[in-house]
Amino acid sequence: MTHAATATERAHRAIASADGLTVEEFNATARRILAEVAKVLVGQEALVRQLLITLLAGGNALLEGVPGLGKTLLVRTLAQVVEGSFSRIQFTPDLMPADIVGTMVLSEDETGRRSFRFEPGPVFANLLLADEINRATPRTQSALLESMQERRVTVARATHTLPAPFFVLATQNPLEMEGTYPLPEAQLDRFFFKISVAYPSEAELVEIARRTTGADMAVPRPVADGPRVLAMQRLSRQVPAAEHVVNYAARLILATHPSDPRAPVVVRKHLLYGASPRGIQSLILAAKITALLAGRAAA
Repeated sequence: MTHAATATERAHRAIASADGLTVEEFNATARRILAEVAKVLVGQEALVRQLLITLLAGGNALLEGVPGLGKTLLVRTLAQVVEGSFSRIQFTPDLMPADIVGTMVLSEDETGRRSFRFEPGPVFANLLLADEINRATPRTQSALLESMQERRVTVARATHTLPAPFFVLATQNPLEMEGTYPLPEAQLDRFFFKISVAYPSEAELVEIARRTTGADMAVPRPVADGPRVLAMQRLSRQVPAAEHVVNYAARLILATHPSDPRAPVVVRKHLLYGASPRGIQSLILAAKITALLAGRAAA
């Protein structure tokens, strides 16, 4: 046995002992999740992989693509595969914050006594699809800020914890921009990934037609549950990242700031603001999860 192989085994044992989940089990569960989603969604392998990385990092994703590319189907299928609750909010200009987080309602018990109780909104789900988020006003968009960052909501001075795991997938249409509101910088900063959804190829369109116009529809089966996803999230954070990898990520983040002397000309010319420290957190977490998906115990 080589020294490298011995070091690899030690690394695997080191991060497996914290939650009882091994690198091999993580990898096997992730492969099963990807395989079950692929039964329903045609193509888009890179998209599904990026969404899985986002989920395992405990982050949120912003998808940009034209309608009809299966974004709702993707999130609903992912929720089925990980046995999570699914909720969808269609963002419109008249949508109010209470329509998202919930509100206090007056209720009456069997004795006739009245009191206020909290009625949870659709944000109380494991996987939340915020469809066409840029069609709502900035006030309504900001209703998601606390939930995306803190995994909780505050209504009438009372704090309510959201179910775990919690994952927001927001979409916006890049073509129809009339009647939309640009996402504020504070909201954009809460997204782990912004992903452009590619249009299907000819072969993929043919396969979509075959799968969706026949009598038999593929039904994904659950291959993980909430506790397993949470264990995978915890294992991801225990993966060590090499010092040179972290330093490289830091240089990348600083290079997005126009005021930094290392910023390229295109950044100084076109950007007003660079990535926040959340940017390096996302890079490192994505690197750790990518390493685990490849069967490695270090990034």
